[in-house]
Amino acid sequence: MQAAPVRATAIPSFTEALRAVESLLMRGGQRTARRNAWTSVLEDRRRAKDRVEAQRVLEQHFASRS
Repeated sequence: MQAAPVRATAIPSFTEALRAVESLLMRGGQRTARRNAWTSVLEDRRRAKDRVEAQRVLEQHFASRS
């Protein structure tokens, strides 16, 4: 007698699970808008971090010239 074939199904990651739920609850346009908004948030954070770093460099430069 042969054993029944075993099917291995990967457990989805948390991100994949959230995207699956998102796709059920939102239309395509809403999903795109939400992702675009999140991308903008991340870009704003990056620019803010760059501004802080530039300010620190300028302050150090002018402090060393005094």
